Amino acid sequence: MRGLSFKDVPVRTFVLLCLWLCCALAHASESGQSRAETAGRSLVGQPAPRMVLKTIDGQTIDLGTLYGKKAVYLKFWATWCVPCREQMPHFERTYEQAGPDMAVIAIDVGFDDSVEEVRKVQKQLGLGMPIVFDDGSLGEAFHLRVTPQHVVIGRDGRILYVGHEANDKLDAALAQARTSSTAQTASAATPKDEPHYDIGDRVPAFDVRTLDGKSLPAFGVRPGQTTVLLFLSPWCESYLAKSRPALAASCRTARERAELLARDGQARWLGIASGLWASHDELAEYQREHHIAMPLALDDSGALFRRFRVMHVPTVIVLDAQGKVLRRSEDVDAAVPARQTALTAR
Repeated sequence: MRGLSFKDVPVRTFVLLCLWLCCALAHASESGQSRAETAGRSLVGQPAPRMVLKTIDGQTIDLGTLYGKKAVYLKFWATWCVPCREQMPHFERTYEQAGPDMAVIAIDVGFDDSVEEVRKVQKQLGLGMPIVFDDGSLGEAFHLRVTPQHVVIGRDGRILYVGHEANDKLDAALAQARTSSTAQTASAATPKDEPHYDIGDRVPAFDVRTLDGKSLPAFGVRPGQTTVLLFLSPWCESYLAKSRPALAASCRTARERAELLARDGQARWLGIASGLWASHDELAEYQREHHIAMPLALDDSGALFRRFRVMHVPTVIVLDAQGKVLRRSEDVDAAVPARQTALTAR
């Protein structure tokens, strides 16, 4: 049998294959940048929010007092993020060359991270810039969708650029930010306070839109039935397998246990996926790959993660039929009723 050559491939098929390959490569190389730009589209040109930041070293930075005086460069990152580390030399160089007319601040996103891990990386890489550990409020204000995510604010206090890559676009934005006019400094916006719910609180009724397009009540479908919300990330099991194997294993175990517990019908289960580095299609692929039967919803804006103050995955929130938060845990078996765990263990 002779091997196939390009001559054996019909021209139309060959062209389609080339187009598919080009699109796939473009998506792979630009997905982070395009996600960041899409997230920042409604921010660019708008007044930057007035927020007071606390660094891990106890320093206070009032962003509102910088607007009109300095350009501001915020870089959102995480210790588990590979491109974040790859870009750190560029970030450190920008900080060292910033001068008196630009403030450069590192924002650890706080998602599946810790101050201890941040301090380790700070020491390993010799980072000199101020570092803030976010509680989710900065990510909310600046529409965090990827890591790293760059936010450049001009001297006039308006958001000039949102991106992902350390490239010519970012460098141009940093240069432009220094020279933006301060004759009409924008009035700094004040972020809206959102309600947050902890154990014992009663959550107002809300719906979640699942991957199949259905709008489902978050709780109260059947009288007396509890609802278990499993907060997850579709990339946790794969992306963190080498860098954070214990966390990846925890995500896998949570998924497997949740699926098992959901089958007995004692409680209703909903999976809520973080929108950080996740799209509808990627979540759907995760569902197909692992044959997940429970309904899944993508929290693309991060509203549900913020509402329940979820900064780690997996996290389990248990609601009663009236929306009262009964329990929360990062361990599935610790969160669900003991009776249900016992039933599935038989």
